[in-house]
Amino acid sequence: MTATSSSVPPGAGPDAGPGAEPGSGAVGARGVPFARLLRVESRKLFDTRAGLVLTAVLVVLSPALVVARSVATGVTGFLTLAGTAGIALGILLPVLGVLTITGEWTHRTALTTFTLEPRRGRVLAAKCLSTLAAAVVAGALCLVIAAVATAVHGEQADWGVTPMALLGRLTTMLILTAQGLAMGLLLLNAPAAIVICLVSPMVWSLVANVSTVGETLAAWLDLGVTTGAPASGGMTGGEAARLATSVLAWIVVPLVVGAVRVIRADVR
Repeated sequence: MTATSSSVPPGAGPDAGPGAEPGSGAVGARGVPFARLLRVESRKLFDTRAGLVLTAVLVVLSPALVVARSVATGVTGFLTLAGTAGIALGILLPVLGVLTITGEWTHRTALTTFTLEPRRGRVLAAKCLSTLAAAVVAGALCLVIAAVATAVHGEQADWGVTPMALLGRLTTMLILTAQGLAMGLLLLNAPAAIVICLVSPMVWSLVANVSTVGETLAAWLDLGVTTGAPASGGMTGGEAARLATSVLAWIVVPLVVGAVRVIRADVR
């Protein structure tokens, strides 16, 4: 294979031609329909060994946690059981986000993907949307599991919950998943990105206990802290500002920097 065929510079590919902008394919070319990209990227979530293992763990672990807490402690509150089901999601969904982005580089299929669709921004958008959609489905599944576990208690069941609390739980799942996507895109290294996503809550906990300055920093930058307000169903202006700051630092900036890096870089 020659040097020309072993790398794909931005904008190169079967549809590229004179006047094509970097990463956009040929001018006027129809390209791959975005709906098809979404279907392909959605299938990639589950057709790898890592994806299948994560899915299996989620399907088994979430109900197991709910049943264990309901039986062992006698918890009958729907919202509490929903939060229990979401423990596994809060850990594994960021990992799924990381693997979704880094899989192309781990399996060395990025060259093929970007040759078939040279407009790399569309590929990245499809990856992110399919993963976030999977997070919404997983969050809805947690609510169903919690509802079944709550209904088992009959008259003792506590269904006290507000729509904002449910929306907040789903929003939290999306934010944690987006963090995995952002870290994966920024680093393009699965082990490093996974370690950051899983260890950062412990690091921030240590920082918060060091001094008042550390506590203030954690209150503004620790996603585990700032997502507590929407997860509880209520949010003040100050809490919204802290959440926005942490999302900017952990999701928006890494996502933009990583996307620019991938779109402009040669893929070999």
